[in-house]
Amino acid sequence: MPRRAGRCPRSGMKDRRIVIVGFMGSGKTTVARALAQKLGCDSMDLDSFIAEREARSPAQIIQQDGEAAFREIETRALRNALENSAPRVIALGGGTWTIEDNRALVVQSNCLSVWLDAPFELCWERIVSSTNTIRPMAPDRESSRERYAFRRASYSQTDLRVTVSDDEFAETLANKIIQNGVKGDA
Repeated sequence: MPRRAGRCPRSGMKDRRIVIVGFMGSGKTTVARALAQKLGCDSMDLDSFIAEREARSPAQIIQQDGEAAFREIETRALRNALENSAPRVIALGGGTWTIEDNRALVVQSNCLSVWLDAPFELCWERIVSSTNTIRPMAPDRESSRERYAFRRASYSQTDLRVTVSDDEFAETLANKIIQNGVKGDA
């Protein structure tokens, strides 16, 4: 029996969108793609969606207009993405989930929220090794560590927490999300 386009055919996740949250470098976009592939639906990276809509990257927006202006743009983009009710996996930017209005939008849209809980050292290693990505919210190790510590409280408000280690592949993490797609830890 052919599946309908845009549907995620797994029980428990059949008609739900899934949002992936976590700190910079935690693997949100990569895991979102792997999860969407396993579920047979589309994935979306919110930062890429913003870049397409605004004709400049989130880093450029933050550098040119400031973080507050970027957060307003981000919330509008999230609202727009969630208006499309087709089930899919959405990788949020590292700070998206820290905004109360954004968390409310996700909850109101009946999305399953998943926190990729990666240790700071792994995130930092990925941040500094991504030479083609400008990260104005991670200018140095100490301020990044402070931002990481601050954001953990909001990340802990997700439906599902998936612990990330440096030796796990995105497919393994996607399987954990599928297996534990109800409130709890993986």
